[in-house]
Amino acid sequence: MGDKWIKNNFKKCLFSLIVNLFLLFSLVNCTSSPVISEEVVQRFRTPEEIVPQWQFFHNGMDYIAIKLQNPRLELWAVRIDLTESSFGVVVSENDPVNGVVREGFMPSTWVSSFAKRYNTLVAINTNPFDPVSGREGEERLIIGTAISEGRLVSPAYSSFDALVFYEDRSMAIVKQSELENLEGIEYATGGFYRVLQDGVLVNRLRSDDNAVRHPRSAAGISKDGKTLYLLAIDGRRLGSIGATEAEIAIILEKLGAYNGLNFDGGGSTSFVLRRPDGKIQIVNKPIHGGIPGRERGVATCLGIVLR
Repeated sequence: MGDKWIKNNFKKCLFSLIVNLFLLFSLVNCTSSPVISEEVVQRFRTPEEIVPQWQFFHNGMDYIAIKLQNPRLELWAVRIDLTESSFGVVVSENDPVNGVVREGFMPSTWVSSFAKRYNTLVAINTNPFDPVSGREGEERLIIGTAISEGRLVSPAYSSFDALVFYEDRSMAIVKQSELENLEGIEYATGGFYRVLQDGVLVNRLRSDDNAVRHPRSAAGISKDGKTLYLLAIDGRRLGSIGATEAEIAIILEKLGAYNGLNFDGGGSTSFVLRRPDGKIQIVNKPIHGGIPGRERGVATCLGIVLR
């Protein structure tokens, strides 16, 4: 009887030890960035104190990684000169492998899979969608506009805003309700709402009602509409607690943007770069379903490719 009791308790202790080691590993994984080398991380106390020192990534494209102290945030961004003729834009299309699906719907994809499929230099999630899961290949209802090569992939959701790319290679952030005429539009992708307008926070963000923290995906454009900024901010982990919409606007403005748009965030936030050796790397730490490093199956993505 005594030997059996000892064996059972030994098994329980061993199981408990394994579980605790797994939790400890997950906690460590959540508190530090897995991909940023300390030499290139720029550290600032607050969003207002950011003075970016961009790192060369590709001709016409620069990269930056930042850690903030107050609030505790880790963020990644790229700056892309779209007047550089070698760059092209891609927005998710209805499944290019299995045939066209219903307008306004899209097979779900991880951002890393989108980056591989379209061979992008950088990729980020964009539109909100429904339903939510971590699986790929499921049908997603796209909430808001998506336009690819001048073709309407998903209709506008009038309350939200969109990032629009025109045939002359200029850009703008506009109300989706204004996208009735697609003439001159090459690509567009929706998000939620504009956060930065003409260099300042939009009025609605001056209220504490908008102080909720989440992982964030966002885009900004320069005053002349020729430079694109893509931004990802981690959240829901000790090393990075998530940003408010106002903080998105401040960070985008400090990076150089004049107008900015908040994309779908939370567990959908995923930011992918193609390294010089050709490998795809998720530079942030997506957390879907509470699992660090697990991507969500999103509806639409935005990518930059070499033509």
